[in-house]
Amino acid sequence: MHRRRRTAFLLTAALVTAAPLLTACGSDAHPGAAAVVGDDRITVSQLENRVNEVRTAQRAATKDEAQYEQAISKSGGLTRDTLHGMVLDRVLRQAAQDAGVSVTRKEIQQARAGLEQQAGGAKALEVSWLQQYGVPPERLDDNLRVQIEAQKLAAELGTDTSQPAFWKALSGASRKLDVDLNPRYGTWDVEKSSRTDAKLPWVRDVTAAGQQTA
Repeated sequence: MHRRRRTAFLLTAALVTAAPLLTACGSDAHPGAAAVVGDDRITVSQLENRVNEVRTAQRAATKDEAQYEQAISKSGGLTRDTLHGMVLDRVLRQAAQDAGVSVTRKEIQQARAGLEQQAGGAKALEVSWLQQYGVPPERLDDNLRVQIEAQKLAAELGTDTSQPAFWKALSGASRKLDVDLNPRYGTWDVEKSSRTDAKLPWVRDVTAAGQQTA
C-alpha cells in the first residue's frame, strides 16, 4: 500500500506551489492547445474541464465556504498540475506499450476493492484520493489504471518506480512522443518527464510589478 501511495504521489499529486499572476502578450504558438503529445492534442478546453471536475468535487466534499477556500489554497497550482498529469499519463502509456505492458479492467477493480477495504469504504477512498492527490471520484479508476500500469512497467523493467531505470523508460517515451507544451503552462523536461515553469520574455509577473509600483 505504501508503494502504491508513493507512486500515486509521484504521478498525480501537486508538484508545484501556486504560481504568481501572469499576463502575456504576443502571438500564441499553440492556439487552442495546452499540449501536444505525439498525435494527441490536449486542448485548453479539455484541461479546463479536468480542473473543473476537481473543483466541483472539492466543493461537494467541503461543509462550508471556509473549508472550500482552504482546499483551493492547498491546490493553487491545480491547472499546471493537472496538465502535468494528463501529459505524464500519455507518456507512461507509451512506455508501457513499448514494454508490452497492459492493464485489465479486472486488475483495476481488484485494486479498488482492496483500497476501499483499507480506507473504510468507497466514499472514504474517494475523499482520500481527492484530498491527497487531487483526483475527483469520476477519475479514480483512471488514476488506479495509471498506478497499476506504472507498477507493472517497473516490474517488467526489473526495478521500481523510484529508480532511474523506470524514469529512463519514461524519458524515452517523452522523447518518442515529442511532448510540446503551450508556453503559458511551462515546458516539458524530457529527461525528468516532468513539467517545468518557463522563463519567457513576453510573460510579466504582475504581482512583482505591483510591488515595485506600490
